Amino acid sequence: MSEAQERGWEELAPRYLLPVKRDAAATSVLPGSEISPAEVYGRTAPLTVEIGSGQGHAIVHAAAEHPERDFLAVEVFRAGLARTMLDADRAGATNLRLVEANAPEVLEHLLPEASVDELWIFFPDPWHKKKHTKRRLVAPAFPPIAARALRDGGLLRLATDWEDYALQMREVMADAADFDAHFQGEWAPRYEGRVMTAFERKGIAKGREIRDLVYRRRPRS
Repeated sequence: MSEAQERGWEELAPRYLLPVKRDAAATSVLPGSEISPAEVYGRTAPLTVEIGSGQGHAIVHAAAEHPERDFLAVEVFRAGLARTMLDADRAGATNLRLVEANAPEVLEHLLPEASVDELWIFFPDPWHKKKHTKRRLVAPAFPPIAARALRDGGLLRLATDWEDYALQMREVMADAADFDAHFQGEWAPRYEGRVMTAFERKGIAKGREIRDLVYRRRPRS
């Protein structure tokens, strides 16, 4: 991290970063260490969770624009988390918290069942080399984990600039028993609540089409 990020981490982590009980790995979450969002945020409000928040541009903007909602950024790279805290502090986003942990374990062990109103996965690592595609987050094992955390009627929003990953996402979600597509045609329209970031502009500049998908969590039986 840069010197400013190191300083921001020390000063702001106590306010923004959720303490996590670890399992074996440094970014793991110990099973049974569930949080209470109402206690974390000091109120009951709709909760949006962004998986792989990077440097936090999208979620800080959303948190500042929607003080009536709560937001949680999930990321494993500390420099990105530090940048997110610095920007959140400047924006006065008191409704944002961060967690340094592996996304599937956050959804399985940290968040209570049916506690999330929207789950965002914007431009996840495409692992574009064929030998690495098995590491992609949105794979057949993912929908049940997402469904556990989402409330009935909650939304899963996806976006990527890699065509083959977009096709994989759509195929995986088409087979997901707990979700229905919440769009018409091949792709969803661009989510207006996603601020245009430098990362997205870079993908467009390279000629890659941005593809959005959105799915609604079916009611539990």
